[in-house]
Amino acid sequence: MAEKKLIKDIQPTSETIKFIKHYVFNKYVLTICLFLVWMIFFDKTSFLVINELNGEISKYEDQLVYYKSEYEKNDAFYKKLMNNKSEKEKYARENYFMKKPNEEIFILVVDSTKVAKK
Repeated sequence: MAEKKLIKDIQPTSETIKFIKHYVFNKYVLTICLFLVWMIFFDKTSFLVINELNGEISKYEDQLVYYKSEYEKNDAFYKKLMNNKSEKEKYARENYFMKKPNEEIFILVVDSTKVAKK
């Protein structure tokens, strides 16, 4: 008897069927559900696409901060270089191997195989 009663409790009653037909299969509820599914997954400006674009925006904002700091460093170096003749000469000698007349430059090259073994 108890088993039959449990099975009977599981089966939907006419009231639940009416509730489902009236509210769940309502044309407005179905339309709203389809609209939400379409907007989240299939539309050109879906939630997934917008989320991905926001990730790219944050990545580019981080790059912008990095490049602004690099620009400020380079700008300060340039101003220092242009205002000081000895700095200009030092930079040219170190980076472009420029020399004064009657002067010799020796370039020392380190053997990379010996450095890697240490």
